[in-house]
Parts: sequence; C-alpha cells; structure tokens
Amino acid sequence: MGIGMAVHGGAFAIPQAEREEHRLGCRRALERGLEVLTRGGASLDAVEAAVAALERDGAFAAGRGSGLNVDGNVELDAGIMDGRDLRTGSVAGVMGVPTAIVLARTVLESEYAVLVGNGAKRFAVEHGIETCDPQELVHERERNRWLSAGGAVQDSQRNALMFGDTVGAVAVDSSGNVAAATATGGIPGKPEGRVGDSPFIGSGLYADNATAAVSTTGHGELLIPLVWAKAAADIVGSGTPPQQAADAALALLARTGARGGLIIADAAGQIGVAWNTPQMAFAVLACGADDISDGPA
Repeated sequence: MGIGMAVHGGAFAIPQAEREEHRLGCRRALERGLEVLTRGGASLDAVEAAVAALERDGAFAAGRGSGLNVDGNVELDAGIMDGRDLRTGSVAGVMGVPTAIVLARTVLESEYAVLVGNGAKRFAVEHGIETCDPQELVHERERNRWLSAGGAVQDSQRNALMFGDTVGAVAVDSSGNVAAATATGGIPGKPEGRVGDSPFIGSGLYADNATAAVSTTGHGELLIPLVWAKAAADIVGSGTPPQQAADAALALLARTGARGGLIIADAAGQIGVAWNTPQMAFAVLACGADDISDGPA
C-alpha cells in the first residue's frame, strides 16, 4: 500500500505578508512527516512529528506562535488519534509545554484519554517531556497584537475572519493505518481556560481505519456541536472519496454558520482539502502523486 499525508496551518484571512511563511511552514512540516512514512514508520508517528514541527515554527497559532489569552499567557490544546485501535490522547489549557502534541501522544500511550491545566503540565514533567517558562512561548508578534487589542477578544469583524487558530495533520502509512493530530493556542484574547474544538475527538480530529483521518480548523464554538471531524469521516465511510467528502462536509457548517477548513486522508492514501474562509494554509502529498501541493498561493 502507498503512503499519503496532509497538513494544515489554519483557515482564515491570512495576511498577505504572512502567506508565504504559512505555505513554506506547512511544506516543511509535511516533509517531516513524510520522512517518517518513507522509512516505514507509523502514521501516528508521522502526524505527531508534523504537528510538533508546526508548533515549533512560530508562524502558526499553535505552540510558539500562539495568540495570547486575556491575561497575556499562552494556553495550548492538542489531540491525537490512532485509526488502528481508536486510541486517543488530548490535553487542554496547558502552559509551559512547547509541543502540546507530544504531550497528547504521551497521554494516548497512557491509561488516560484527557488531561488539562496544571495536571497536564505535571504529567509532562513526570514523563520527561520538554517544558519551559511559559513566557518563553510568547511570540513578539502576538504580544504586539495583544497589546494593540488591549488584551481583549478581537472586535467582531476581525474575530469572524481571524479564528484560524489551529494546525493539524492526517496520514496513512504503508500498512494502511490512518492517524490524525490537531493542536492550537486558541483565539487571541480568549478567557483563561477557554477550549475550542481542537483537542476534542470527533470535533477537532478523528481517525478510524474503517473510514478516514480528519483534522479540522475554524471557529471552535460553532464546530463542536457539529462533531465535524467525525461527520466528515463518516461521509468517507459511506463510499465518498476524500475530496468530495471534504466538499460535502463544508455544507454541514451552514447549520451553525461556522467558518473553517479540514483535511482528510483515507486508508488508500487519497486526500481531501476544503475550506470556506478566505484562505487556508496546507500541504498535501496523496498516494501516487509526484509532487507536493500546497497553499495559500
């Protein structure tokens, strides 16, 4: 069986000056994941590696590029799922862990499914996961944005367009196993403890060998009630190819008026990418494809 993989860096009104770094960052993360797959590695390892690369990049609203909450802090959420056996791991509201997806993967390998806040940070320390002073995760770009907004949630127009607060990856390995991972720093100016869809299995991500792997991005409060990632995977499970399934999944957003995007990979290594926002950052290599496709252009 062939391999296939996609990553995304959020779906929103990406400023023109930031589009190239978003495109290149997604491409580098995809290449990191493909290194794992081409060596015969598991899709679960590939999506973890790709999302960790996006969290370290600084260009994206996850890890070191995250927006600041109302108190000027970075709180991170992440989730990961293995399509082989439906194991999951999620963390939310974590401070001082540069790659929340690595922590989520460690939770997946444990007896637990979800850890939050200080408990998740303590779990990271106990398991030897990299931690840091929380202020080390504050990017100068985001501090300036936080200061200009007075530490508050963005005005309604900007908030409607700039909620691309997520990165993610989906992959299928040479054994036909799928996996998905999603991570975020959340919307700028969010209240302490706010959690969007990203770490929620079924909403921000889903993976099942019987259907597909999905990672989503968008306005979490409006995506959560749609259980959007699971809904998209089920469309593939009904026999719809991933690209058509991604397009069909967008129609489901009308129910809540949500804006966002998603990536899908099925067990055959075929990929779907769709969004209803002005732009989406992504990089894709489907099974059988000669070249990587990426965006925004």
